[in-house]
Amino acid sequence: MTTAQEERTTDELKALAEQAGRDLEDASALEILQWAVDTFGAKFCVTSSMEDAVVAHLASRVLKGVDVVFLDTGYHFPETIGTRDAVEAVMDVNVITLTPRQTVAEQDAEHGPKLHDRDPDLCCALRKVRPLEEGLKDYRAWATGLRRDESPTRANTPVVGWDEKRRKVKISPIARWTQDDVDAYITEHGVLTNPLLMDGYASVGCAPCTRRVLEGEDARAGRWAGRAKTECGLHG
Repeated sequence: MTTAQEERTTDELKALAEQAGRDLEDASALEILQWAVDTFGAKFCVTSSMEDAVVAHLASRVLKGVDVVFLDTGYHFPETIGTRDAVEAVMDVNVITLTPRQTVAEQDAEHGPKLHDRDPDLCCALRKVRPLEEGLKDYRAWATGLRRDESPTRANTPVVGWDEKRRKVKISPIARWTQDDVDAYITEHGVLTNPLLMDGYASVGCAPCTRRVLEGEDARAGRWAGRAKTECGLHG
């Protein structure tokens, strides 16, 4: 039997997302996620960089066994892979690991070594953006851990919005949270976090393109340091 969400056209999904963004602006993260689960059911997933498992934990309280999609770029810190494995072992979620079409060695053979140094946008496209697009194809909506306070480029993140690139509903249930809110939730619920967050890293991405942040820098200053690049392409 065809479900209601599968019957919606793209225009209807877009209108639904924009209306929900307005209606849920002041809702709690759990209320936003409950709306997502009620609206999309199994066609909803959470994405996680395994910087922490806050959104995955929140979603698991609403939907046990929720799909949590992780991109294994081949360039992650060992601590990030360890965090993924720990989340899979101890949380009531279904971790789905996506990988690029090419291994790092195959990419090096085609494009030359250290593509991330010479053309980081292409590297991100090959190892992040394209695998995610393929991995999300069967979902109608996806949740992220984006927060408005992370950087100027994320200051206008809606709690529910429309992902024009992928033609899907994009949910950011903790968009209005501060770092203090995140820290308080982690402490209260014992949520798993990447050990690198205790070692000077404020945002954890691929190892070649991530450094520790300096005092006074915003949380994403350690990503692609020294370049104009601030986003990998997953979020616009």
